[in-house]
Amino acid sequence: MKTQFLNRTEAGQILAENLSSYANREDLVVLALPRGGVPVAAEVAKGLNAPLDVFVVRKLGLPGHPELAMGAIASGGVRVFNGEVVNALRIPDEVIDAVSAEELIELQRRERAYRAGLPPLDLEGKTVIVVDDGVATGSTMLAAVSALRQLNAGRIVVAAPVIAASSYREIERKADEVAAVMVPESFYAVGQWYEDFGQTSDEEVRDLLAQVARRQPVEA
Repeated sequence: MKTQFLNRTEAGQILAENLSSYANREDLVVLALPRGGVPVAAEVAKGLNAPLDVFVVRKLGLPGHPELAMGAIASGGVRVFNGEVVNALRIPDEVIDAVSAEELIELQRRERAYRAGLPPLDLEGKTVIVVDDGVATGSTMLAAVSALRQLNAGRIVVAAPVIAASSYREIERKADEVAAVMVPESFYAVGQWYEDFGQTSDEEVRDLLAQVARRQPVEA
């Protein structure tokens, strides 16, 4: 029984084995939540012979209470709202727009930094496996799933080496499939499940994206 991964690379290799039924599918795209999800997703993409891209999600925090999420924005120009928070606090549109504009600047900066000029992949009608290095509360992953629905992804598979059991059950209701190597009931932080949980740099993200892109056949 696996209790800890050596690092994100090993975790991705094991996760890819769990997803082997998706290998070599022409409609498959692997998306990574940066930065920590990228080394994991790179191994999944290699193992399944699929293209890899980043999917950036930025939380829209309430001014003065940034820990309280009004919603999120994501790659592809998508906005997702937390209706309960917005309605309960009667947050005006101009506040949401102002925070969205601020976070969009950071989202675009990150996409430029990570992709290094590579164009985003087309997701419409595709089977999308969205990967992170671990899922604790699930809020970012749930926002990603909602955003991918808006982008008309065909089938959404959430995959991570370790997902807290409560989050797994919640994500299961929103995604088409959830894949994990470990689903512990007791969960403190993603890092506890890795021997090496060092930070992933922007440079490493760029290198991994380019590395997987070079393995893909060039379309005519």
